[in-house]
Amino acid sequence: MSYKYFPHTEADIKAMLERVGVQSLDGLYAEVPESVRFRRDYGLPEAMSEMEVRDFFRRLGSENRQLTCFAGAGVYDHYTPAVVPQIVSRSEFLTSYTPYQAEISQGTLHYIFEYQSMMAELTGMDISNASLYDGTTATAEAVLMAVAAAKKAATVLVSETVDPKIQAVVRTYAHFRGITIEMIAAADGATDKADLERRLAAGGVAGVVVQQPNRYGVVEDYTGFADATHAAKALLIMNCVAADLAVLRTPGEWGADIAVGDGQSLGLPMSFGGPYVGYMCCREKLMRKMPGRIVGMTRDSRGQRAFVLTLQAREQHIRREKATSNICSNESLMALFATVYMSVMGRQGLREAAELSYAGAHYLMDRLVDTGRFKPVFSRPFFNEFCVRYAGDVDELQRRFITAGILGGVKVAPDTIMFAVTEKRTKEEIDKLIDTI
Repeated sequence: MSYKYFPHTEADIKAMLERVGVQSLDGLYAEVPESVRFRRDYGLPEAMSEMEVRDFFRRLGSENRQLTCFAGAGVYDHYTPAVVPQIVSRSEFLTSYTPYQAEISQGTLHYIFEYQSMMAELTGMDISNASLYDGTTATAEAVLMAVAAAKKAATVLVSETVDPKIQAVVRTYAHFRGITIEMIAAADGATDKADLERRLAAGGVAGVVVQQPNRYGVVEDYTGFADATHAAKALLIMNCVAADLAVLRTPGEWGADIAVGDGQSLGLPMSFGGPYVGYMCCREKLMRKMPGRIVGMTRDSRGQRAFVLTLQAREQHIRREKATSNICSNESLMALFATVYMSVMGRQGLREAAELSYAGAHYLMDRLVDTGRFKPVFSRPFFNEFCVRYAGDVDELQRRFITAGILGGVKVAPDTIMFAVTEKRTKEEIDKLIDTI
C-alpha cells in the first residue's frame, strides 16, 4: 500500500493493529455484515478538462430560477457594490487566516479591528467581539452571558415577538445549561411591558431578550424596558437587523446591555441560506464575559501601528465544558465582507439604502390595501417588513407569484403574508407584484 498523502507508514499501521488485536485493516470491519458492504465500483464521472467542468456547472446553474425577492423573515435581498467581492478576494485579507501569529496575520487582524469598530458604532455599544456564527446563536450566547453575569439567577425572559427561529436556538442552548426560558406576552404585535414588569417583579431573572424590528416587522417602542430590567438586576439583550440601525434608534440608545443579531443585511448575498455572520456588542463591564475574541491595536518595536489578539478566553482551548463560542473560517470571511461593505457604503450610503427600503415597503403596503383584498394585521409602525391579511387562498396566491417570477413574501399564518422590501426593489417590480394579484 502506497498512498502519497496518508500520514501513517506500514510500520505505524502494523503497530496500531497489533495494539487492538487485529491482523489486518479488513479485520477492523469483520463485524459489518457482507450484505451491507459496498463491492462495486464508485459511480464517479469520467475526468473532464477545465473548459468542460466550467460548461457543466454553467448549464447546471442555468436551471436555477432567479426570482424577484419580496421575502424576508431574517434574510434580505440587499444590494452589494461590485467592488466588495473584489476587495474581499485580495490575498492579504482572504488568505491570512488564523490570527494567532500576529506577525503574519496583520490583514486578518486589521479587518477584524475595523469590523469591531464599525459594529460598536452602529449599535451604540462600547465593545464588539470578532463576530459569531450567526444571529440566532449570537442571541443564545447572549443569554448564557446574562446568566453568567447574574450568577444566582437562571431564568431568562424572551418576548413572544422574537423570531421563532431565534427562540428555538435559545431554548436548545438553555436546555443543556439548566437555564429556564419564559415568554413575555405580546399585545397587538409588540412586547407587553406590563407582563414584563410582572415577571421581573417575581425575581430570579438574569436577562430579557427583545427584537427590533420584531418577528412581524414592527418597530417596537422600548421606552422604560432598560430601567425595569436593570431595577431587577437583569441584563437587557436586543436582537436587531444590522442594516436597519443606520436609521433606527440603536440598542445603546435604548439602554441595552448586549446587542446581537445577524450581519447578513450588510450586503451579504442570500446564498440560499448562508453562510452569514452574527454580531455581538456589549457594555465594557461585560467584556470578559463575551464569547469569541477581541482584536486590539498597538505599536510594534519600530513604533508602527500593529494589530493583535487582545482578549480571548483560555477555556476555548483547554476547558471545553466551560467554553464559549469561537470564530470560524466561514463567519470570519463574512465579517470581512460586511466590513468592506460598510467601508464602501459609508454612513450616508447605509442611510440611503435603509430609507429606500422603508419607502418601498410603505408604497407596497399602500398598493396592497388599495386592492381591497389585503388589510394590515397590526396598527403599529414598521420599517421595511410588514404583515397583511389576505382575503383569499394564500397558497394559491404565492403559486401565482412564483409563476410570475416573484418570491411573494413569507406565509406566517393561514391567512397572513409578511412582505419585505429592500433598496433593490424598484417601483416597476412592486407594480408587477400588484398586477399579479
